[in-house]
Amino acid sequence: MRNLNNSLFLLVAFFILPLRASAQTDSSPHKVQFVTVDQGVQLEVLDWGGSGRPLIFLAGAGDTAHRFDGFAPQFTAQHHVYGITRRGLGASSKPAPANGNYSADHLGDDVIAVMKALQIDRPVLIGHSIAGEELSSVGSRSPEKVSGLTYLDAATDFAFYDPAHPILEVEMSDIRRRIEEIEAGGVDEKKKLLELETAVAKFETVLHQNNLGVANMPPLPPRSPINAAMNFGMQKFTSIQVPALAIYACPHNWDRLPDDGSGRKAALIADDKVRCTAWADNFKRGVPGARIVMIPNADHYVYLSNEAQVATEINAFLATLH
Repeated sequence: MRNLNNSLFLLVAFFILPLRASAQTDSSPHKVQFVTVDQGVQLEVLDWGGSGRPLIFLAGAGDTAHRFDGFAPQFTAQHHVYGITRRGLGASSKPAPANGNYSADHLGDDVIAVMKALQIDRPVLIGHSIAGEELSSVGSRSPEKVSGLTYLDAATDFAFYDPAHPILEVEMSDIRRRIEEIEAGGVDEKKKLLELETAVAKFETVLHQNNLGVANMPPLPPRSPINAAMNFGMQKFTSIQVPALAIYACPHNWDRLPDDGSGRKAALIADDKVRCTAWADNFKRGVPGARIVMIPNADHYVYLSNEAQVATEINAFLATLH
């Protein structure tokens, strides 16, 4: 599975891994409000209360802020705790995909818009899975607006670019950005076109490797337009100048996959460990001072399967921030 792009790995591997119940209901005391972040777009914001440094929880793909109902309230003794349901999900607005409105930076802008509207000053962003994009977007473009970032099995190659293991969606986004830059004018076209040629050549290799992996995959249901827009809205993040904690389930819990004696399960676990270790090593190299925590045999929902340990690591990280 090493040649599979990251999104396919998530679609397949994490459906095999033991996840918690998918129901997301109001199971903890909080206030709910809707914040306008764009024309015709309102986001559901949960407020669990508390006082002190603000924390904002961001859920993974397909999840709403209610996913944190059982986890976020334990931080209210020392922090003011919020959760945001990103656009396209739950009770938040679901605008049709257009003009990159589900790109990583656009979703990051939504988070900043909520912070501005509610006057949330320099919070710590805590994100699970695909929310690593929003964390990296805010942390790379507006580091002065946040105190720190906590990635919950979220500091993968879509959260911090790994040139040694490029993924399809990021390379596509990079080519789109280069073309738009040239079309906009005011640039050295000769230089930019030569750079585009190099990028396209690299993309051809990535696309070929991706398609080889897809050919060996079982049929998958087509994604909705919004899910596809989020997936192909991944961007290339290469500089994060914010204190960061990255917690990895590494390797993940594969207990639900039966062992048929063929050695396939052991190979999958070994491949998973190589992949998540590479993510962690890349993040550590690229993000100065980042704290890396590896929790073996944990679910992708690491904050649920290993709640006490994850809470302890988050509190220890929060205590180091100024």
